[in-house]
Amino acid sequence: MKIIPRRLAGVYEIRMSPFHDHRGIFMRTYEESTFSAYGIHQKWVHENQSVTLKKGTIRGLHFQYAPFSETKLVRVVTGAVLDVFVDLRKDSPTFGQWDSLELSEDNLSMVYIPRGFAHGFCTLCDHCTVLYKVDHVYTPTADSGIRWNDPSLAIDWPIQDPILSSKDSNLPTLDMFVNQNKGIDSV
Repeated sequence: MKIIPRRLAGVYEIRMSPFHDHRGIFMRTYEESTFSAYGIHQKWVHENQSVTLKKGTIRGLHFQYAPFSETKLVRVVTGAVLDVFVDLRKDSPTFGQWDSLELSEDNLSMVYIPRGFAHGFCTLCDHCTVLYKVDHVYTPTADSGIRWNDPSLAIDWPIQDPILSSKDSNLPTLDMFVNQNKGIDSV
């Protein structure tokens, strides 16, 4: 397992190191000692799985307000997605900036996203299964998000007319979020 810091502080790409033989592969997807060495060990309380049927579907950009903020460890089991994360930490020098990473069943990468980020993904093929751990329970009253196509973010999505939920179609822009909240605490 190789852990690589990303451009936004606190986000890490994790490349798994599979063992191959004539039966297939075996790989460790989480190792407490390795994660602890990077200061990113968490007590995971949920593991969620989403299955998205159609290419060009965007889910997100979602987050929960503190004190219900979530750290996420995201990987793709089948298919491929462009995973996107936006820094909403109010005291961060990269507040309002985004980064992305392709996660797929072929590249065997994961992404660790700390509390204080909005998160979403776009499916790059049909039938994508995304598995992710979180370190806080889902709290509907703290649930929120940022609009996927906010012009102030200018996220380079691979599609212009995605399949969206009605909730994701109506999320606020970053400016609306800032005017209401001035950012979120990461803890």
